[in-house]
Amino acid sequence: MNVSALFNRPAMLHPGARGLAMSLLSDDRPARLPRMGSAPELAIVGGVAVVPVKGILFQRLGWMGGYGEYLGVGGYDVIAAQLAAAAASSDVRAIVLDIDSPGGDVAGCFDLVDDIFALRKVKPIHAILGERALSAAYAIASAAESITVPRTGETGSVGVIYMHLSVAEMAAKAGIAVTLITDGAHKGELNEFVALSDEARARAQADVDTVGALFRETVARNRDLPLDRVRDTQAGTFLGKAGVEIGFADAVKAPDDAFVALLTQLG
Repeated sequence: MNVSALFNRPAMLHPGARGLAMSLLSDDRPARLPRMGSAPELAIVGGVAVVPVKGILFQRLGWMGGYGEYLGVGGYDVIAAQLAAAAASSDVRAIVLDIDSPGGDVAGCFDLVDDIFALRKVKPIHAILGERALSAAYAIASAAESITVPRTGETGSVGVIYMHLSVAEMAAKAGIAVTLITDGAHKGELNEFVALSDEARARAQADVDTVGALFRETVARNRDLPLDRVRDTQAGTFLGKAGVEIGFADAVKAPDDAFVALLTQLG
């Protein structure tokens, strides 16, 4: 898990989750964990595989995958592994993405989304929101055949954010001088010990625009929505029924009711 991946590079994370991301930088819980961990086992209920998509999402959790819920994070690698297991299991008739996340890392997100979209041809996939599916988490939800959201749940935040974390002024006040010795005019221009120049900001904005366009095109494809409608949301979030009206969800249902309805549909 690389928490620094959410800073000084484009991220698909709701701005309100920035505080949580910052707390992960100083959190000492991982130091108290055992040296070895294991990925969580695939839960199958009534022939339905339940794959959690929860917390701040990272490209790889690796050996920490088994501690994701404890740490308040999720990993695209863990989600992909569970989806692969569900797709290969003869005991699984359908897959539910159990989502409650503000989003996370750009790296690995769109590959996972494309895999989920393709997996729909193999087994039914439904997204059931425990509460929110925002930014990267909404990209994942959008790849499912259907999305249900609770009355107080949120969908959307189809946009990209670049959080440049600069400690240059703080270091200077502390009497710390940091010198970057680089090869290449742009090398190190986004380093946290360097003040952000206008030129560096413009290059970062270009990266954000590129990822943002890919995000909107992916959601439009997954949800069969006009691209202009997705663009016009301007990364806004939508509560409950409003998400259904905009086309970001299919129905307003409590998570348990949505799961029971799916079991009934499967017979």
